Amino acid sequence: MTSLDHGKFTRVTTTFHSLLGLDVFLLFFTGYSLTFNDELWWLLSLMGGPQSVTALHRAAGFGLIALIGFWATLMITTDTGRSNFREIVPNGEDIKAFIQDVQFALGSADERHPNAKQFAGGDPDEIPLLSYIGKGVVFIFAAELFLLTISGLLIWSKTGLMQYFGTKTAAMGFVVFHGLLGVIMLMGVMLHIFEHGLHPAFYPVEPKAFIPRELIPETHADGGIEDLTLAPSWSTVSTVMGILTVVGITSVMIASVFDEGYPVPREITIGGGPENLLLTLGINAGIFVLFVGLVLSMYGNLLRVRWERQLEEERSQPTAAADGGHTGSDDD
Repeated sequence: MTSLDHGKFTRVTTTFHSLLGLDVFLLFFTGYSLTFNDELWWLLSLMGGPQSVTALHRAAGFGLIALIGFWATLMITTDTGRSNFREIVPNGEDIKAFIQDVQFALGSADERHPNAKQFAGGDPDEIPLLSYIGKGVVFIFAAELFLLTISGLLIWSKTGLMQYFGTKTAAMGFVVFHGLLGVIMLMGVMLHIFEHGLHPAFYPVEPKAFIPRELIPETHADGGIEDLTLAPSWSTVSTVMGILTVVGITSVMIASVFDEGYPVPREITIGGGPENLLLTLGINAGIFVLFVGLVLSMYGNLLRVRWERQLEEERSQPTAAADGGHTGSDDD
């Protein structure tokens, strides 16, 4: 253990984080195989074609609504939920940290704010568990998921939407908004996967997101990030994944302007198609990054199961006494 290894989530939060991640991955795989159907034709076929993928996308959307409803209820009705919500609201220190980090980036400050050094050798006893960066990620993801849910429900029936708004243009505006907001979130998730899966201190996965803090020992060694041994494969893997992440994000941005298909209507696109080999490779690179994120999520949950099993085995074994006997039996 090092000073980096302090707990992060409760058991409920850990389970919710995993379920939300799996649901969002399914939304991406189904939504973007429809959106970029020229480039991701293989994924569309793999999931049974457009009708099957549309049904899966809507089912995952209902799953997202259920998860959001569960989490909102938990935040309102429980003391722990209300306490966690208060902790995640940005405060004055977060604003100061953000301003100092911007000044550091512009060269007008000597160092980053200490609150931004959680993963850069800072002392966890002096650094809040949630910095302004972590709070920002949570609020941005929450806002994106809320808007995607509302716009997704509105465009469920485009015919009904056109009747309600009176014009096809207004109705298609919601369709485009839903698709482009999903593109923005897709880019954020790719960066999230790279940040937490390829950090040198946690590579290949950050266990704190999967193992509840009550299962992690509270005692730590004095060592920090500088005392960790770098995995031999980290440099190569992080370089490859970094390139794929950048290529994937760039390609998705370009394709959202030049490509056509559902939900972006043909009338407002510029062009594109399967003949664009570079765009096809780039979008598939981005989807590969998402697949890696899905595998890492499953691997993190496997680590949690193994960790819990190991703790149960250790607790079930009798404790050895100083004289070599066992303290767990009255016959000793």
